[in-house]
Amino acid sequence: MIIGNTNKLPYFLFTLYLMVFAALAVAPHDRSIWWAENIPIMLIVLFLLLTYHKYQFSNAAYICMAFLIFLHTVGGHYTFALVPFDHVTKLFGFERNHYDRITHFTVGFYAFPIAEFILNKRWVTKKLILFSFPIFTIFAVASIYEIIEWSFAIASDPSAGLAFLGSQGDVWDAQKDMLADGLGSVCVMAFFSMLRRREILHFAKHTDSETAPAHQAGR
Repeated sequence: MIIGNTNKLPYFLFTLYLMVFAALAVAPHDRSIWWAENIPIMLIVLFLLLTYHKYQFSNAAYICMAFLIFLHTVGGHYTFALVPFDHVTKLFGFERNHYDRITHFTVGFYAFPIAEFILNKRWVTKKLILFSFPIFTIFAVASIYEIIEWSFAIASDPSAGLAFLGSQGDVWDAQKDMLADGLGSVCVMAFFSMLRRREILHFAKHTDSETAPAHQAGR
């Protein structure tokens, strides 16, 4: 399916994921939580595999997507509240384990491949939409995922539900998670704009010329 492609990074990241997944599938803290946390990530990886022969993202996009895949796989093994992160917690004087917040921040990194796909396919004609649509998409996905987490929490064993939520007693955990997702998308879109600056400028000039009134185009 992907024979002949000279880009080795996706192969490397996929192989590394399989190794990490296999290692962390052994004796997780809670098998039901492990499944709940890993199924969304496995679906992302499966989607990228099935579509690879039709569309390949840039290396920068694959790296952005890899952050969540690896961090979430680790979180699924320990549960996010119990990931060994004490050194960071103590260093900054936090009252809770913020590994989950960092992972949520990397959810926003998926704005990069969304923007890249839209730009490459020329699906929009305005820079405002090019930059805002990926951010809005991340916020929408984040809110839907929080609803899924809530549904799992109330339908499962109380202790497993709380471990899956990873709220650690914070009543505003869902809102803060969505904020972290959104901030990640804003930051990565700033990175996208710098990395693809020339192409975006060319895209803007091209679309402006196409949408200009006939009397202006003839000047």
